[in-house]
Amino acid sequence: MNRSPQVTQSASSILPTDTQTHSHGMPERVWRGISAPSVTAHCCFSPMHYERRYAYPLIVWLHGPKGNEEEIQQVMPLVSARNYVAIAPRGTRRSNCIRSAYTWGNSSADIMDSLERVESCIEVASGQFNIHPERIFLAGYSTGGTLALRLAMEYPKLVAGAISLGGPVPRGNRPLKRINEARKLPLMLSVSPGEQYALDSVMDDLRLLHFAGFSLALRLYPEGDDLTTTMLSDVDRWILDQCCPTAVTANC
Repeated sequence: MNRSPQVTQSASSILPTDTQTHSHGMPERVWRGISAPSVTAHCCFSPMHYERRYAYPLIVWLHGPKGNEEEIQQVMPLVSARNYVAIAPRGTRRSNCIRSAYTWGNSSADIMDSLERVESCIEVASGQFNIHPERIFLAGYSTGGTLALRLAMEYPKLVAGAISLGGPVPRGNRPLKRINEARKLPLMLSVSPGEQYALDSVMDDLRLLHFAGFSLALRLYPEGDDLTTTMLSDVDRWILDQCCPTAVTANC
């Protein structure tokens, strides 16, 4: 099975500092918001053949523990080059081991900071593109996936669903405090059991979400802890199924 590019590379090795690239390698109106103090640092992905009259689903991508917002440029072409607008905020804490890399903190302050960054990105994307307000999804890898689940559970009115790729279900700081609202939210958990997320932990998380009454799609992969092309293409299928369950093609 083909694996994705190394999404944990530093941003400087993916794109030139001041250049954004379209999903298929051509220059495009894809931008980063890093100058205005009120807007979090972010990177946006513009779909191929963007149609202004079509209200696109939006994916808010939360990068892994050794990545940054430009990880989205590698991830989204493997999800879909044409079905979504996507935007990625920068993590709340700088990584100590890799230059230009960030991660997501677990404290209450970090969670509130993460929420503000996600809300800011949704506002920015909605101001630049035609976004369907009821088709906004959180998705993330590893620690970003755990954060995606947390924010969706704690603030279920914010998004239409959440996807975690290799990130365990959050613990601590009461992620199920709005359980009656949150259990209506569809979730996708993609797992390649390994050292970072052992199968026993996966089963514990599955039981927790089942007892809590969530609508959960579980995908198990044999490859280990790495992000794979199959994982990312399955994200596309799952989101399309939430948006248009009977559709067999995109842009329904």
